[in-house]
Amino acid sequence: MATLKRGVSYLSIFRSCARVLFSCKKPAVHKLGKWTNVLYTSIASLTIGGGLCAVPFKQVENLSHDSLIRRAASLVTDSSSTFLSQTTLALIDAITEYSKAVHTLIALQRRYLASVGKLSPAEEDSIWQVIIGQRAEVSDRHDECKRFESTWVSAVKMCETAAEAAYTSGAEHASITVRTNIQVSQSQVEEAQKISVDAEKKLAETKVMEIERIAQYAASLENSDEEEVPEAYLRED
Repeated sequence: MATLKRGVSYLSIFRSCARVLFSCKKPAVHKLGKWTNVLYTSIASLTIGGGLCAVPFKQVENLSHDSLIRRAASLVTDSSSTFLSQTTLALIDAITEYSKAVHTLIALQRRYLASVGKLSPAEEDSIWQVIIGQRAEVSDRHDECKRFESTWVSAVKMCETAAEAAYTSGAEHASITVRTNIQVSQSQVEEAQKISVDAEKKLAETKVMEIERIAQYAASLENSDEEEVPEAYLRED
């Protein structure tokens, strides 16, 4: 009986506690939930921190002098290749513009030769002003080609030096890559130079045609003057 009475007493106390808990206001529950979230967050942070502390940091591999030199040589070849590509592009563009200027001059001179003796003095002077201006353009473009060509030659020499340094330091792949870039650059420049040489050849041919045409025109004027002199002389008689 005593045991039964104690059980009834415990049950009563449990029910009373339950009523008290369920009768609490909602803000109190909200505060309890807030503190619970804070507790969980703190536990999670400690867990993550403990995990990081448990994982040892990977030690940096000790690099040898040879390895560092190879890396430096690779960087030099990359920079040299970039310098070469930029100078190659600049030189090819300069040669292209020079060739265009030469072809424009050729067209102007041939148009003038086709109209020799058919133009008035004012028209002839006008077209000659255009030709002189185009010749100045050709000269400027030619000087630009020479300037970029000098820079390009320096870039090629720099790449050759970098390729040799990379090879001797053990960076064979970098050496092969930069030598390949040199060959490609030289091939592209040679193709562009062939176009400019062809334009210069046509300009020289046009110059010869101009000399011959002017000589013929001058000879025809002399012949016409010689024929007119006797007629004038006869009229005076």
